[in-house]
Amino acid sequence: MKLIPIKQLKPGMFVQNVTKQTGKVKIKSQGWVKTQQGIDKLIKAGILEVEIDPDKTLHAEPLIEEQAVAVPHTNSKTTTRDPWHQSHSVEAEMSKANSLYTEAKSLQLKAFGDIKAGNKIDVAPFQELANGFIDSVFRNQDALACITRMREKDAYLLEHSINVSILISIFAKHLDIEKDIIQQIATGALLHDIGKINIPDTILNKPGKLTDAEYKVIQDHARFSKDILEQSGLTGIAVEIAGFHHERLDGTGYPFGKQADEISQYVRMASIVDVYDALTAERVYKVGMEPIKAFKILKEGCPDSFDGELLNRFIQCIGIHPVGTLVKLSSQKVGVVTRSNKSNPLKPIVKAFYNAKHARYTEVQDIDLANTRNQDTLESAIKPSEFNIDLIRFFKNSILP
Repeated sequence: MKLIPIKQLKPGMFVQNVTKQTGKVKIKSQGWVKTQQGIDKLIKAGILEVEIDPDKTLHAEPLIEEQAVAVPHTNSKTTTRDPWHQSHSVEAEMSKANSLYTEAKSLQLKAFGDIKAGNKIDVAPFQELANGFIDSVFRNQDALACITRMREKDAYLLEHSINVSILISIFAKHLDIEKDIIQQIATGALLHDIGKINIPDTILNKPGKLTDAEYKVIQDHARFSKDILEQSGLTGIAVEIAGFHHERLDGTGYPFGKQADEISQYVRMASIVDVYDALTAERVYKVGMEPIKAFKILKEGCPDSFDGELLNRFIQCIGIHPVGTLVKLSSQKVGVVTRSNKSNPLKPIVKAFYNAKHARYTEVQDIDLANTRNQDTLESAIKPSEFNIDLIRFFKNSILP
């Protein structure tokens, strides 16, 4: 936390407390300051000093503004479509999305078994699965996006690649990339970490810091992934994503030391999504990071490591509080974000089911924070552990049909 005079307060900052004021006007003491007009009102009300949480600063303009990103296409024909269009409700899509996710886990396990047995993997089922992800994303991306947030602590190796494939499919849809290209991207993402099967478990699952020698060993997983996909008959974009997703624009990545123009737009997308999912993942030995903190780390890596324009577009398409995020409202209600709001990321639809003040579960209620009759506001993203909430159990009982 940091104390600052009111005149240093900027739009996008998160005010934790009002620490000094004149007069007796009661001020809501916690939340984001969205506009300069809001700051002017605080000054007029006699606020002199506030306590802010720098980690929650939104940097609203670069995070959510529309930016034109040049995306290569396979032909000169361009299409225009609304990336937020939904042909199905999230409830109608959720069952299919969950089946796809379950199928993806089974495919991953089979592929690991094939490699251990010295066999080539069959890539055709992964390509079909990628098509399934894409179709689901185009019907209603919020269903699969929600499932990616329901993490099992001991299933990281399986879930990470699946989540990266789903998120990059959503990302590619928002960049208006053609479906046949998205299929190649999604397939590469599904298999981008397959080479980790050749890394010793003692290194792969080590909870502490890796030694220099261990880090060098784990860097080879991208090279192994590339080799495995090539041996299985894949070429092009999918292989590039598998082999180059740890390369960085300034040449400091691994294992090939590629840089700048040597790194395609699709690989740049994959590197952003890969790091985002890794930072927000729950592990047996690591608590997952809140999405907004992960965005901040990624922003700090621009432009040396990551493409800043692509990062802005990624944040825009999945939201500051992505679907599936557990949040607390100003009323002390706790719920899961079930639908994003492209025009106002701080006002999504939330499925509330818990009261933080009374520490008890409540009747499930859908709250549209953008509804003009609603008085509630989004206060912060929270961890299920803060209130001993079994989020996966709630998800299976209350969100899945």
